[in-house]
Amino acid sequence: MLLRGLNPNASIAAKMVAMYASSGDLHSSVLVFDRIDYPSSLLYNSMIRAYTVHGYFEKAIETYSKMQLIGLRGDHFTYPFVLKSCAELLVIGFGRSVHGQSLRGGLEFDLYVGTSMIDMYVKCGALRDARMVFDELPMRDVSAWNALIAGYMKDGMIHVAEELFGKMSKRNIVSWTAMISGYTQNGLGERAMCLFDDMLKEGSDIKPNWVTVMSVLPACAHSAALEQGRRIHKFACDVGLDAHPSVQTAVVAMYAKCGSLSEARFCFDRICPNEKGLVAWNTMITAYASHGYGMDAVSTFEDMIRAGVQPDAISFTGLFSGCSHSGLVDIGLKYFDCMRAIYSVEPRHEHYACVVDLLGRAGRLLEAKQLIYQMPMQAGASVWGALLAGCRKHRNLEIAEIAARNLFVLEPENSGNYVLLSNMYAEVGMWQEVDNLRAILKCHGVKKNPGSSWIEINGKTHLFLGGDTSHGQSEEIYRLLEALPEKIKAAGYVPDTSFVLHDISEEEKEYNLKTHSEKLAVAFGLLNTSPDTVLRVTKNLRICGDCHTAMKFISKIYRREIIVRDVNRFHHFTDGSCSCGDYW
Repeated sequence: MLLRGLNPNASIAAKMVAMYASSGDLHSSVLVFDRIDYPSSLLYNSMIRAYTVHGYFEKAIETYSKMQLIGLRGDHFTYPFVLKSCAELLVIGFGRSVHGQSLRGGLEFDLYVGTSMIDMYVKCGALRDARMVFDELPMRDVSAWNALIAGYMKDGMIHVAEELFGKMSKRNIVSWTAMISGYTQNGLGERAMCLFDDMLKEGSDIKPNWVTVMSVLPACAHSAALEQGRRIHKFACDVGLDAHPSVQTAVVAMYAKCGSLSEARFCFDRICPNEKGLVAWNTMITAYASHGYGMDAVSTFEDMIRAGVQPDAISFTGLFSGCSHSGLVDIGLKYFDCMRAIYSVEPRHEHYACVVDLLGRAGRLLEAKQLIYQMPMQAGASVWGALLAGCRKHRNLEIAEIAARNLFVLEPENSGNYVLLSNMYAEVGMWQEVDNLRAILKCHGVKKNPGSSWIEINGKTHLFLGGDTSHGQSEEIYRLLEALPEKIKAAGYVPDTSFVLHDISEEEKEYNLKTHSEKLAVAFGLLNTSPDTVLRVTKNLRICGDCHTAMKFISKIYRREIIVRDVNRFHHFTDGSCSCGDYW
């Protein structure tokens, strides 16, 4: 056309813009578009679509605005892409304006415009508007249902999402994945795994894809359901979904969070070097950190640098956490000092929290406090919480009171801060202060988060609360726990009743320690597994010092490997010792 001196008209230019955009040459699309003196709605639609597909959402909205200025009206091809751009940019005000224009154009009942409208309102957090559009549509395709389900799940309105899912006459892979992902994000791992199992049943016309697998693996990690995770990993391998880099990374994270670090590393090493991106490296660094292998976290970080992968904020969070749990204070501080200068990563709130934790665990509480006062931003709950934990470990009541006072303001509903300070008061016999804190808790209606632990055996998860007697095998569990103290005392165990800080007798304190949830879970595991089975227990709070000591003796007497994942990290107990080296 150029050689023959032929200038395209608006109609041909629209096809040329679409052709170049589809070929990935957005620059040529723009050149063609800009040369047309008398553009049409079709040409503008092609350009808006090109910008949207290539992720230039602001340009798409800007082009639509120009279209309006020259008097061209949008149609059912225009609005879906403009609304998608509004959704990506979270500009609900402009989205409402587009909604109004579509109504004036008589497109309120158009299926594609309506579905895009629902998606825009959902992503902008306006669920009520999304539901209104959904209810007014005379016909709805599966995408409209899926968008609304995802919105309700994101907002935590699980029952409404379930109700919609149940009413769907036709579901696709996105419908199932939206539900599974929603359950996972809302901490309902069991439901996510059950729904995934439904997809695998014979007769199910829809089977999981790589996105579904990625959505359900974190549910296994959250529930510490290792056997379930292994089964899902095997399914992914059998159908070829494990070749996807995102699935490979999700598998690494699942194994690490379920306590099997060796399997996590094996899967990490199997990822092709060319496809081993930042997320995969961060996952492995974080895995080592959570298991307390600080030097491995450091060496993995250095391997990542040598592989030419630039670290980000998450890389440093994992690195500092690993250093903190392993007592690598100088190494952690060295990386903190150079993260901005060498790696161009600006220290954020979570990095300061990690470094305060690093110093606090090492007993360098004055330095930790000084760092907080030097922070360029206001210290939040995680920073003061790290300082308070360090004070608890090193019994520094003076600095603990400073940290606690700040925490009471920042998160008044968190009972853990009150309990921790109360325990410190009780430890030194300051019972009046203990009573004062209990009165504050009662006055504000703050309830203590009960300790709970769970263990997976034969694919089924068993939950225990502290002092729990509701389990079907309670009698056997308590019988084993009754005999346990004498056995481990003979091996050198001495109950540490400072972790039961109530004004009661020593005998009552020992009984209280005996019924901690993690001990109930371990006792259940000893009763129901073969001697060579690794016991994997997950606890919702930090494991107490007495339980930590008891686990070491249990691992030695029963010759069992016991892995306890508490709210902070993993503890691997074998032959009377813990992987943390008692530094936790």
